[in-house]
Amino acid sequence: MHASLVRPRAFFLSSLLAGLAVCLASWNAPLQAENTAAVPRPKQSEKWLARHEALNEEAQRGGFGLIYIGDSIVANYLRQGKESWDHYYADRHPLNLGIGGDRTEHVLWRLDNGNINGVHPKLAIVMIGQNNGGHNTGEEIAAGVTAIIQRLRDRMPDTKILLLGIFQRREKPTEERPVLARANEIISKLADGEKVVYLDINHLFVKPDGTIPADLMPDYEHPSPAGHQLWAETIEPTVAKLLGDTPKKPLQIQAQVQPAPKPTPATPAKPAEIGVPALAP
Repeated sequence: MHASLVRPRAFFLSSLLAGLAVCLASWNAPLQAENTAAVPRPKQSEKWLARHEALNEEAQRGGFGLIYIGDSIVANYLRQGKESWDHYYADRHPLNLGIGGDRTEHVLWRLDNGNINGVHPKLAIVMIGQNNGGHNTGEEIAAGVTAIIQRLRDRMPDTKILLLGIFQRREKPTEERPVLARANEIISKLADGEKVVYLDINHLFVKPDGTIPADLMPDYEHPSPAGHQLWAETIEPTVAKLLGDTPKKPLQIQAQVQPAPKPTPATPAKPAEIGVPALAP
């Protein structure tokens, strides 16, 4: 073949391959750069989907003054934290939108698929991101939380938002701790002092030496009844301010009355001793 014909063909083939490489790179780039924490997706679990649908049905009842959004830490308010939930939130017409194991991407999907349809509370409290700790960077987790806050602002423009710092977990410091701390550092900047308020109460659960006490978090992840009480009591002034109502008085744990010792001829009867469980400092 004549050399003058080979050169144009070779140039054409090189140009075609180069263009194809650019296209492949552009197609792969979004996949490589995708932040899973900020892309809505459901869990592939029938139990999870059933719980999601149950929350949708509950949301349709309407009339909620306060909603709590999160994972099992929030959901457990209806179990371990039931006494505190009833004391601080029952008469504020609350809706608990917590599902165990959820990450930011799952909450995003739930918000897009019915959990807040027709819901217009005065206040939304958000606590989410802990379960992203083993899957995402602090920056990625923060982007997921930011997407949730933006979704709430778009869907419920008149609702105020109390964003809580992500709880740390594990008995002693781990490599995950700085990741969650970095996420909290970033999301704290979402606060505008009016529509979005940020509170980080990790100092209640993490001691100066970095350990988490079992009396407040028995599994070093989920608050105990005392932990829920401490949590609710600490944020109550802010909750009341955002709702425009009166702060609740601290919850008084019901006294456990111990039987009095039986009197003997040599020992006069003593009054019953009343033991009141105290919160850990």
